[in-house]
Amino acid sequence: MTVSRSFALALALTLAAAAVGAADVVRIGVVAPLTGPQAHLGKDIENGARLAIDEANAAKPALGGKAVRFEVLAEDDQADPRTATIVGQKLVDAGVKGVVGHLNSGASIPASKIYSDAGVPQMSPASTAILYTRQGFKTTYRVMANDAQQGKALGQAAVTIGRRVAVVDDRTAYGQGLADEVAKAVVAAGGEVVGREFTTDKSTDFTAILTSLKAKKPDVIVFGGMDPQAAPMVRQMRQLGIKATFMGGDGMQSAQFLKLAGSVAEGVIGSSPGLPLEKMPGGGAFTRKFNARFGKIQIYAPFAYDAATVLVAAMRKADSAEPAKYLPELAKLSIDGVIGPISFDQYGDLKQGAVTLYQVKGGQWVPLETMGGQ
Repeated sequence: MTVSRSFALALALTLAAAAVGAADVVRIGVVAPLTGPQAHLGKDIENGARLAIDEANAAKPALGGKAVRFEVLAEDDQADPRTATIVGQKLVDAGVKGVVGHLNSGASIPASKIYSDAGVPQMSPASTAILYTRQGFKTTYRVMANDAQQGKALGQAAVTIGRRVAVVDDRTAYGQGLADEVAKAVVAAGGEVVGREFTTDKSTDFTAILTSLKAKKPDVIVFGGMDPQAAPMVRQMRQLGIKATFMGGDGMQSAQFLKLAGSVAEGVIGSSPGLPLEKMPGGGAFTRKFNARFGKIQIYAPFAYDAATVLVAAMRKADSAEPAKYLPELAKLSIDGVIGPISFDQYGDLKQGAVTLYQVKGGQWVPLETMGGQ
């Protein structure tokens, strides 16, 4: 090789490297509990979003005629409302152009004002409280059904098992909101709420409230809360000789619940927004990719993947990562995601969100029925 050809090759490689290095960085925040008893669910969200962002980068994206590289900034909100606002402000200060998160409605709701004030779109893959999208903010979205849809499904199903229904919640925005909707649905379906108790999202001893409910002889006990509380609750129910069917929402319809509850999980019924994973249009391919890289899906990974994908799709549609430019595109976006067709109503809620009921049979969550959806 001649000197001139060597020089030309070196120059070309240098320019190529410079071009790669010159790509604009577009930061996407991902927020969930990454430590503590709900960390398995938070990592599910982070990993789902990371998979989507890595695939977006592999396509060599460009916006406004300029090469861009998407970058995930992950923060731990510890499932705590106050921490959620702190890390939310941290992400805004870091210049994120969109946020995937939070998991808990109690975290999403206070943090949503920070994102709204900054004009940064927030796409939750998990927060189901009705209030989250009803605050009048133009930046709040979610890619799963809300508690009105889920609570109705749980309440109606409970009454088909027995008319006497007791309701327990963990007093978080998610747990109490879901429990309120369940109670309304039970009455509307001709059932009776024979007891209403509450605990916290940190408790593990439920003997007192379960003893109180036992005296009321419920046919069904419905819990609004997460799997770290649901598993010991159902265990203590059985220890007290309560034979009622135990039911709960997506916060407990996880692989971790099965692990924590063991054999006492048998017969438990849980609801979760969306289709069963194996029936999601992109569920099979997503599961193979996710499992190969991160291991077992808990609940929210496909929703987090779609949440990140939707943000990127809106940016591409607007040909800009600036929230003021791509937010209008987000509102009218219609794409096919892993979970199915994705488009939003005037509040930022997923249109016609589906809810699936599952029952634990043979140590596995087995789909029973899907309601709603497209």
